[in-house]
Amino acid sequence: MSPAPYSEQGITPMKIGFIGLGIMGTPMALHLVNAGHALYVHTRSQVPEAIQAAGGVRCENAAAVAREAEVVFTMVPDTPDVEAVLFGENGVAQGLSKGKVVVDMSSISPMATKAFAKKINALGADYIDAPVSGGEVGAKAGSLTIMCGGDAAVFERVRPLLELMGKNITLVGGNGDGQTTKVANQIIVALNIAAVSEALVFASKAGADPAKVRQALMGGFAASRILEVHGERMIKRTFNPGFRIKLHQKDLNLALQGAKEIGVSLPQTANAAQLMGACAANGMAELDHSALVKALELMANHEVAKG
Repeated sequence: MSPAPYSEQGITPMKIGFIGLGIMGTPMALHLVNAGHALYVHTRSQVPEAIQAAGGVRCENAAAVAREAEVVFTMVPDTPDVEAVLFGENGVAQGLSKGKVVVDMSSISPMATKAFAKKINALGADYIDAPVSGGEVGAKAGSLTIMCGGDAAVFERVRPLLELMGKNITLVGGNGDGQTTKVANQIIVALNIAAVSEALVFASKAGADPAKVRQALMGGFAASRILEVHGERMIKRTFNPGFRIKLHQKDLNLALQGAKEIGVSLPQTANAAQLMGACAANGMAELDHSALVKALELMANHEVAKG
């Protein structure tokens, strides 16, 4: 159910920009426009019908979005994409003016984020990094976890908009700290997927019913959201993407790259990245990240289940 329009809640609607209308971006943008905000959008592909039907206005480029909007959200795949959207030809920076806010909800490099924020600040605008966790399901439900970095006063200005898209919203610290938190999140998620994969491959090849094993483990200390959701995917063989392997690969590479820069060893993260790399090399980059189990199945010459 969509929130009541802001006009009914006594809150002044805002002019919002949204760049990047993919699996995640489209439902996130819909929450904003359905709440009564004016929405100006730009995306590399065709603007989704749902956005058009809700009243979203298509802009020719990112600069045009920034000229129209008070707050500009970006939700694109990787660090180079964010840089191009912000600072490339007809990028957001060319349409910004003093007092506007850029909120990047992509998952990208923390170090690059700090540099991007300084460049946006130099134009008189503000910057919040606000990567998310929760996947397509969370985006549609408006229940994303949002990890933010930036100035506290600016964060409070955009918090009502973030609350339309998420439930667990935290200002972690300054610019870059939101992205650092997202990288940490992706480390934990990847290692949990790998652990569940190993457990189910082991149990299944040993002759136990993996569905019953999962059911038993859900009642004990090994219970987790990954075992609940992705464990079921592994058993039912439902690997249609909620979050693609290639995107999780990118996030783990950010972790390993950052670890090298600060002198930290992440051996289990490196192992999970290798497993995802094996999946990608075997044509599975577009599958859900729960398909990491397939790398272990190849090594075991055994599938967890037939689906």
